[in-house]
Amino acid sequence: MTVRIGVEEEFHIVEVETGLLAPRADTMLEKLPAGTFTTELQQATVESNSGVHESLAGLYDDVISTRRRLDAAASAHGLAVVAAGTVPLARTQDTRPTAGSRYRQMVDEYRMIADEQLICGTHVHVDVPDRDLAVRLMCEVSPWLHILLALSASSPFWLGADTGYASWRTMVWQRWPTAGPPGCYADAAEYDEAVRCLIDSGVISDAGMIYHDIRPSDHQRTLELRICDASPRAETVVLIAGLYRALVTEARERLEAADAPACPGRHEWLRAASWRAARSGLEGALIDPATRHEAPAAQVVRRLLERVRPALEAAGDWHTVRDLAERALATGSAAHRMRRTAEQEDLLACTDLAIAETRGEDHPRRRPAAPARHITAPGRPVAYPSGAGR
Repeated sequence: MTVRIGVEEEFHIVEVETGLLAPRADTMLEKLPAGTFTTELQQATVESNSGVHESLAGLYDDVISTRRRLDAAASAHGLAVVAAGTVPLARTQDTRPTAGSRYRQMVDEYRMIADEQLICGTHVHVDVPDRDLAVRLMCEVSPWLHILLALSASSPFWLGADTGYASWRTMVWQRWPTAGPPGCYADAAEYDEAVRCLIDSGVISDAGMIYHDIRPSDHQRTLELRICDASPRAETVVLIAGLYRALVTEARERLEAADAPACPGRHEWLRAASWRAARSGLEGALIDPATRHEAPAAQVVRRLLERVRPALEAAGDWHTVRDLAERALATGSAAHRMRRTAEQEDLLACTDLAIAETRGEDHPRRRPAAPARHITAPGRPVAYPSGAGR
């Protein structure tokens, strides 16, 4: 039986004219179904939830349809949505937290971490029959997750500056106390006890604040991938979902055949691998999980494809996933495309590109010409384009 999948996508809300973040989630969601769309911590972000699918084609159609509905709701208010880890022209003063006691507690407790939660990710859920298996699978799948991060990297800019990273969202996200690679646990009881200890410590308030790269859902029989940036192109979401399902399937088969080696208990390299992927995206080296040494990104991606090829073929996904992966390697990461546009034009043009790709368009819609403002060296402030106030 084909393992079912679903995705959650987070989107930035921006003003079309300026490209700046707009805290208008409640307004946008008024006429959208609550089961499919919801708010997040910051009002400049909205989340969509797909249905549950057996085929990648069904998931793709769902993602495209959901994005169109969200774009229509945004357009009615002079807004647009962007599926990317960060948006180039974000300003912390343009946002506000969503109402509610839980979010208020998070803002009060975590202060600037919560204030600067101006990031968006894509989460993928894969069906797993029981929670014990889901917990054991985390350890088996984790060594390969940084490759999915590299494929999704779409956040080179932060508050108007080029960070030099492909996924600055990863750097922002890892400031939360429970973010990053999970540990290894023998079963669900051991994992749940670790979560209870964190809650009892007062560092987090509930299980929903376990922000590991991968985690068992606390309300569904799924294993949730959380490491990835939001992706402007829907095809990238499908690619990541297909690879992640195949990784879970392959690991599950090894566990059920008692063919999985014991965990060596060494996890420091996983965080290092995530940093490398966030820094390089697809445009530099990644850490090869087989050797734990640096290797060209294309080589590491293709090694992953070969590892999970039997699972992809069994699901009927091989040709789709292989073609999407090769296309991603040929065209580069979203971060690469965004940075190239900013270098050739300005940050507003970069935002327009992200809006267009989120809509499923190849090119941004034309806007009145403005003087080009080129970016400077990585990490230095970038001038805002005409029309975007400071």
